[in-house]
Amino acid sequence: MTDAATQSTAGFDLTPPNEAERERLEADLTSEEARVLLQHGTEAPFCGGLLGEKSPGVYGCRLCGLPLFRHQTKFESGTGWPSFYAPFAEDHVRAIKDTSYGMTRIETRCARCDSHQGHVFPDGPPPTRLRYCINSVSLQFVKAGDPLPDPLHRGDPTLD
Repeated sequence: MTDAATQSTAGFDLTPPNEAERERLEADLTSEEARVLLQHGTEAPFCGGLLGEKSPGVYGCRLCGLPLFRHQTKFESGTGWPSFYAPFAEDHVRAIKDTSYGMTRIETRCARCDSHQGHVFPDGPPPTRLRYCINSVSLQFVKAGDPLPDPLHRGDPTLD
């Protein structure tokens, strides 16, 4: 049974993967996915596989499968990375102060597995005015009606 403190507001289990689960998940990553997700890298702009994705569905964490963004919140930012104005659930995306490269930014990470997703900026559209600028390789897209991946075998909720 999962402790209430590890449940998301959307009903997903946010308990971090244990060491064996993490090793299994990380073994399945490509070198580019590992560089971005685990080493906080950035993919080149305008080349990510999900930049032009417009189908209904959910964008989840490539490492652990936690839903991070809904297709309804995706917008064309012109920056070269998939952009969203709100997360799937507020507690699915963590914000971390990032002072790398002589800048102060807010890094976004998956709340369950702590993998690097991208950054959030205060220049997005209404209603939030936020722009979650996310690496395509950090995400996996699940078309509406398809089952969500459950690589941790948590039995997370299904989406309608």
